[in-house]
Amino acid sequence: MENSNLMPFGEKEIRKIIHNDEWHYSVIDVIEVLTESIEPRKYWNTLKTREPQLSSICGQLKLKASDGRQRLTDCANTKGILRIIMSIPSSKAEPLKIWLAEQGERTIEETENPELLTQRQIELYKAKGYPDEWIKERINSIDTRNKLTEEWQKRGVKEGKEYSILTAIIAKGTFDVTPAQHKEIKGLTKPSENLRDHMTDLELIFMSLGEALTRRTAIDEDAQGFDENRTAAAKGGFTAGEARKRVEELDGRKVVSSENFLKTKSDEDKKNLPPSE
Repeated sequence: MENSNLMPFGEKEIRKIIHNDEWHYSVIDVIEVLTESIEPRKYWNTLKTREPQLSSICGQLKLKASDGRQRLTDCANTKGILRIIMSIPSSKAEPLKIWLAEQGERTIEETENPELLTQRQIELYKAKGYPDEWIKERINSIDTRNKLTEEWQKRGVKEGKEYSILTAIIAKGTFDVTPAQHKEIKGLTKPSENLRDHMTDLELIFMSLGEALTRRTAIDEDAQGFDENRTAAAKGGFTAGEARKRVEELDGRKVVSSENFLKTKSDEDKKNLPPSE
């Protein structure tokens, strides 16, 4: 097991894993720590029978078991684990509650200190298995995106639908495909799947270029409101698209790719299908 996926607690350890951009913890491990039961799985089943609602706050995720194999086991996020702890009478519950509260405090600190937030994002992507070079481009793209949305906010663009429309205009100009079409190419079918988290490093670079050029155009032309910023977005996307076409001519390959992180992980998982824990 990798240390980054373990939470030390006394002489024992609680397994954890990134899911939907937040840590999830092994329910069985938490129960074993709190109850010292020799059959924590049986204890958990009894608890779920007594309080059926507990099942709804958990999901099965793959964690490395004691035999070294990846196995499905019940996991819950911080909020879910705290709810489960409330149902377990144990003198050891308080230290674990404090530790989880510290994780919440850390999240608050990150909102006040962007450098901490950036470091957390890097840690999350590393935990998901992304390569360092890709992470560097992804973090740069997040920074570029944030600068653009801050500029839009100052210029009277409304967050939500207007942001989405302008982003789609930039993307279409940059890649000659809409974000929805881009997701189709990559085989992404769930609304929760972030397209940028499945872009190649080159796709990220060109998307960032389109957004950076849009921001510069908005500033140079002092674009105000949605309509003027829509024109700036079209110009930014068009210029980035021309740069992409030039690169494709020189390289002989298309920038838009069907490659995605989901497919890579799925192929790896198929090599060793785990039994349920």
